[in-house]
Amino acid sequence: MEVREAARRTLTGNSLRRSLMVALVVGTALNLINQGPEMLSGKWPVIWKLGLTYVVPFLVASYGSFAAFRNPS
Repeated sequence: MEVREAARRTLTGNSLRRSLMVALVVGTALNLINQGPEMLSGKWPVIWKLGLTYVVPFLVASYGSFAAFRNPS
């Protein structure tokens, strides 16, 4: 499959939903681990870290989908 088609399939439908769910679950868990104590003590989380903690699992899950579409076995 060509790169453009693999990218399209990665960013639509079930693949996109799966990547968003992974980002939500993993990002929330990591934010609770990394910034939970500060947030529970009433401090504001570091916003860029909070956002990045959701972006990274989304990108990893999306790359996994892309790689599977690009090179099916």
